[in-house]
Amino acid sequence: MSSICDVTGAKPSFGNAVSHSHRRTRRRWNPNIQRRRFRLADGHTIRLNVSTKGLRIIDRDGIDAVVARLRARGVKI
Repeated sequence: MSSICDVTGAKPSFGNAVSHSHRRTRRRWNPNIQRRRFRLADGHTIRLNVSTKGLRIIDRDGIDAVVARLRARGVKI
């Protein structure tokens, strides 16, 4: 599964893991991506890869408003 949020566009960020002796090795921080199904007002069901922040945005604005923004951005749903 892709680690990119469909709503916010959150991607993994990269950096260094620093040990006690200060040796640095590369690591990545993955966003908390969930695969969720949503039912639209017209009865259709869609599946989105959403981060937990994206879920809060959907709770705040509603799935129909979020899908309208995604379609205006050019995302095929």
